Amino acid sequence: MGVLAKRDSVFLAKLLIWLFALGYCIYLIGGIFADYLGANPIEAITHQTGEWGLHFLLASLSISTLRRRLYWNQLQKLRRLLGLWSFAFIVLHFFTFIFFDHFFYLPSIIEDVVDRPYITVGFAAFLLLIPLAVTSTRGFQRSLGKYWLRLHRLVYGVAILGILHYWWLVKADSLYPLIYSFILLLLFAERLFWRLQKRAHSVK
Repeated sequence: MGVLAKRDSVFLAKLLIWLFALGYCIYLIGGIFADYLGANPIEAITHQTGEWGLHFLLASLSISTLRRRLYWNQLQKLRRLLGLWSFAFIVLHFFTFIFFDHFFYLPSIIEDVVDRPYITVGFAAFLLLIPLAVTSTRGFQRSLGKYWLRLHRLVYGVAILGILHYWWLVKADSLYPLIYSFILLLLFAERLFWRLQKRAHSVK
């Protein structure tokens, strides 16, 4: 595949990501009024925004692995977009929690965060994700330098907390959290293997 073809593929991938993500948001909002999300549409929106936040987060984490294994550096241009859409869906997930469950009543929100462990870890993941989204621009990347990379390694902690949040939420129905955990473990293993390979080559 030539350089131009790869660039065109990345542009098409970005377009498809935008179309899908925006379309899915419209689908969820429409479900409130058209009543096709089941008996409890708010609960359906809460769960689906959280799940798609995780989907986009794991997709963004997989970009570096795919770029290295496919020798396709242009793929790196998708990582920020996937990460920002992950943040957008998680913001929607959090908004449905504080608005529809608690109507912005702060004492009730704090009580839930403190008393329910799955909400505690989910809230922690959300807080950690905010500085990553804010500093995702090229300007911040240039100004922070090596500290930008260190800061954005927090995304792995966000992923762990997000999966744990989901696991504790669904309790017995753990198939999807297991799948997410396996994917994240593979990404960790590939990253470790790549670092060991890099260190071995530098010694030679």
